[in-house]
Amino acid sequence: MSERRKPYPFHEIEPKWQQVWERDGSFHAPNPGNSAFDPGKPKFYILDMFPYPSGTGLHVGHPEGYTATDIVARYKRMCGFNVLHPMGWDAFGLPAEQYAIKSGQHPAITTGENIAKFKSQLKRIGFSYDWSREINTTDKGYFRWTQWIFLQIYHSWFNPETQRAEPISTYRGTDADNVRLAYVAEVPVNWCAELGTVLANEEVIEGRSEVGGFPVVRRPMRQWMLRITAFAERLLDELEGLDWPDSIKALQRNWIGRSQGAEVEFPIVGTAGTGIRVFTTRPDTLYGATYMVLAPENPLVDALTTGEQRDAVNSYRVEIGSKSDLERTELAKDKTGVSTGAFAINPVNEQRIPIWIADYVLMSYGTGAIMAVPAHDERDFEFAQKYALPIREVVADAPRARNGGEAPCSLPPLVCTTGEGFAVNSPLIDGLPSPAAKRQITEWLEERGLGRRMINYKLRDWLFSRQRYWGEPFPIVWRDGKHEALPESELPLEPPPLDDFKPTGTGEPPLAKAKDWIHYSEGAMRETNTMPQWAGSCWYYLRFCDPTNNQCFVGEEAERYWMGGPRPGGVDLYVGGTEHAVLHLLYARFWHKVLFDLGYLSKPEPFQRLVNQGIILGEDGQKMSKSRGNVVNPDDVIDEHGADAFRCYEMFMGPLEQMKPWSMNGVEGVSRFLARVWRLMMEENQAGKWVLSAAVAHAPAEKAQLKVLHATIKKVGEDIETLSFNTAISQMMILVNSLTIAPVRSLAALRTLLVLLNPFAPHVTSELWETLEQKFGSGTGDIAAQTWPSYDEQMLIEDEVTVVIQVNGKVRDKIIVPMDAPAQEVEKVALESAKVKEAIAGKTVRKVVVVPKKLVNVVAN
Repeated sequence: MSERRKPYPFHEIEPKWQQVWERDGSFHAPNPGNSAFDPGKPKFYILDMFPYPSGTGLHVGHPEGYTATDIVARYKRMCGFNVLHPMGWDAFGLPAEQYAIKSGQHPAITTGENIAKFKSQLKRIGFSYDWSREINTTDKGYFRWTQWIFLQIYHSWFNPETQRAEPISTYRGTDADNVRLAYVAEVPVNWCAELGTVLANEEVIEGRSEVGGFPVVRRPMRQWMLRITAFAERLLDELEGLDWPDSIKALQRNWIGRSQGAEVEFPIVGTAGTGIRVFTTRPDTLYGATYMVLAPENPLVDALTTGEQRDAVNSYRVEIGSKSDLERTELAKDKTGVSTGAFAINPVNEQRIPIWIADYVLMSYGTGAIMAVPAHDERDFEFAQKYALPIREVVADAPRARNGGEAPCSLPPLVCTTGEGFAVNSPLIDGLPSPAAKRQITEWLEERGLGRRMINYKLRDWLFSRQRYWGEPFPIVWRDGKHEALPESELPLEPPPLDDFKPTGTGEPPLAKAKDWIHYSEGAMRETNTMPQWAGSCWYYLRFCDPTNNQCFVGEEAERYWMGGPRPGGVDLYVGGTEHAVLHLLYARFWHKVLFDLGYLSKPEPFQRLVNQGIILGEDGQKMSKSRGNVVNPDDVIDEHGADAFRCYEMFMGPLEQMKPWSMNGVEGVSRFLARVWRLMMEENQAGKWVLSAAVAHAPAEKAQLKVLHATIKKVGEDIETLSFNTAISQMMILVNSLTIAPVRSLAALRTLLVLLNPFAPHVTSELWETLEQKFGSGTGDIAAQTWPSYDEQMLIEDEVTVVIQVNGKVRDKIIVPMDAPAQEVEKVALESAKVKEAIAGKTVRKVVVVPKKLVNVVAN
């Protein structure tokens, strides 16, 4: 289309209005206390999930959520809200560091270039962001406060009595470091030597790094951890007050993984005072525990492995060292393991049971040990069958005689039942239903000091260290083997300048190369790990409220206004991809709750309403990727059809939350719709220039058009509120069809159409509005300053009906009559129809049958 005449001059209109908006600061949201702030308006805070600015720029899938939020933001402004709609960059991270390693170019340069590319693309689409609030996690004015928040976490502990974070000064114990919310621990991690860093489980695929495909192994390392597990119960309970999709809430609940059961100790044969503690949700199945399994990383393994099994155990630990937790559990089809040669004592029947290590047990869950009940756990069942271990049934569908005492059985037929029922082969609880059996056996264990009732969580503390250069340095120094915080006056702590960003090869982070920087003072060394990319994105929504404040991370007045309201969450609408459904949202909620507990925030939750947009596939129906060659660049679409057509098509493809394929034919169809809107008001003169159409006039719209107009006002407003953008556009297409057929086009109706369409297609509607203003004037100003129109309920009432007229059973005409017209009036109008008169000419009307609101049948011969 760039080679031929455009259907309307979007290539001139769109740059013009983007320059006007930037020049005038059209979408600036003043803070309380600013001269332009209107305290009489309610607030609406709408936020896109922070993008990472990659070198490849946007593809058409990225702006889908941004377009949705922009429509809502423009609509809310017209509805009289102070709207906060910001944008910024989650710019620390591994990709920029890897590029620096390959090219030698500092990550800050790469990041700056990527941001410039992203920003130019977003501006070209016409998003109404308040660019004066733009933030970048790599700016020292930003990460100064990221480091400051870390220090607040470091200087806090979780008081189990108040169930709140409190300053560490309130802790009355002797070892404050043991309860800090930020602490150091030796933990098994996913280590990639080639990348020189620890990777999250999600960054490891089949034993290799997601970035680069390099080998990953499990190894213990000293890491900074954040005690998110202390907040597990609140993170669960306080989901209830949030307007989030049920599926996302379920993902969060499953990730936190609350379970109620008992902790039981199994003594180890041949040792005194040493036992293996396990957590089980089914203490009623203790009699069915026929072996035990330890995680290969469990520190007990070294102590209890016999000499005969030492080589086999060590070999096995090396073999599974490269597997991620996901591969060892959810993805593992074949369970593997090896015996330690040691035995434990089942505390309820005092039987010796073998101790194994196996890949399906993780050190990161529970105690890193399980009691295996193969008759009632599918993983244990598969493992027991593979290694010919005993299987004993202890739960049945119906009660049986007490004290059955069946011996362990490994003969077929073998079955595994995982549900509840009645205890069997369990002398202490035989015949009891599972709930009662759980209570009774737990009480028995507690009375004898063999166990205790307990609530456990699958959630693990947050591993917060990365061995990278391009990240926030920790404001921590080490002195005599102990860590201590930097004073806040020394923030921001900037990364030292480096020319070599490659991994050290020793496991030390790249910052270890900056010898002068590391030496803080005599006897004190800086922490050389950096924070993960998650750190900056945990709190950016707060900084957007007050991005230029140099005195604090967010001012109290700004925070209370933009994060205020009667509901628990501060951000009114948060839109982004499902890939952040668990970790980012969980981490942000954790940081927010700590800051809330410490009195820095007014609300207990960050995000009130959450919506996840669906994925846009390539035209081939596959996920967009360079390797498939199906990536569509929005710049190419805008060159061909304009930004407004791009925006409208992104929303017209289907429901926001659904996955859908891209179609250039679809873009062209929406472009034709916008061209029809243009031609409603514009026409070409003899010189080929666009001028205002002579058909536009101060004239009332016809009644039928008014009905469609008011129905459209109602539907578009309601659909924007529910994010049903595709049906809103469909309704506006109906309105355009109705206005097109009118010989005279009502100025008032056209202005209403432009206001309704403006959030979707802001450029063309701004241009047409200005053109109408220049001709007719009204003193109402720019279209973005208009009030959202209201509809008349009376106009939505159907007071007329179309009636079909038949003559001798054949349709001859249709008439429109009042809904409540009496039958004789309908008959009179029908017989006056010219087409009916022609059909009955020369005939005698014998009978007229009127079916109310539907049909008139004239019988004549």
